Amino acid sequence: MGEYVITTDNNSDLPEDFYREHQVGCTYLSYSIDGQTHTREDFLPTEEFYARMRAGAMPTTAQVNPEAARELMEPYLQAGKDLLHIAFSSGLSGSYDSCRAAARELSERYPERKIQVIDSLSASLGQGLLVHYAVKMKEEGHSMEEVAQWVEDHRKNLVHLFTVDDLDHLHRGGRVSKATAIVGGMLNIKPVLHVDDDGKLVATGKVRGRKKSLQALVDGMREQIGSYGSRCDTIFISHGDCEADARSVEKKVREIYPIQTVVINHVGATIGAHSGPGTVALFFLGDKR
Repeated sequence: MGEYVITTDNNSDLPEDFYREHQVGCTYLSYSIDGQTHTREDFLPTEEFYARMRAGAMPTTAQVNPEAARELMEPYLQAGKDLLHIAFSSGLSGSYDSCRAAARELSERYPERKIQVIDSLSASLGQGLLVHYAVKMKEEGHSMEEVAQWVEDHRKNLVHLFTVDDLDHLHRGGRVSKATAIVGGMLNIKPVLHVDDDGKLVATGKVRGRKKSLQALVDGMREQIGSYGSRCDTIFISHGDCEADARSVEKKVREIYPIQTVVINHVGATIGAHSGPGTVALFFLGDKR
């Protein structure tokens, strides 16, 4: 079995020590806020990023470009390793296409190496959970082909359920109308959303009040987990600088399922720029999205 490496991008929102511990390669998307562009070398502390958003800043983001993808991939190929890249959803970004373009070019330079780029159809720690399972399989001794097949077969079982605290950010991203954002703010309406089979963000319902919106995530898990319920031991939760709410969701889920592994981490800047402070997202394997 050939030696290979798993790579991804920072939209997977995994903790930095995960990449280091498991030797996962990662490319980093830049963002701009308050007129300044930030790259990996000078990312703002997450708390400061969200504090600026709460103060009215409107960040913008950029997708992975082919050059950045090549810079990530080529050193591994030069070292004689094959490469499996798990990319941010094509339904939310052009990053997947950029990575495929880079892979095609590099395949011509390194014809003896295998390069496979998979569209995760996922975002934030949903993408991160796919990476987690892929890494686990790799460390158990599975081949790159076996891991890639599992990811492709199960990516639509990766359920994303999330809510946001402020509809204005979704309005800016074109997800809800201005009228919906205004009325929702006045009536304390909180949307519940998910990522569909095409990897796109879709609203599935709405409730009034923060507590009900967090409970809706847990209720949604009950409805969608299906046959995975009896073996659900892993959940990931991401949040827009509101860890206490994420911990509340964790506690509610633990009361229902035999959870052993939980990863809770911030929604990173490139996704948080569109979802805003107060986002809470729950990720798990289920029968369908």
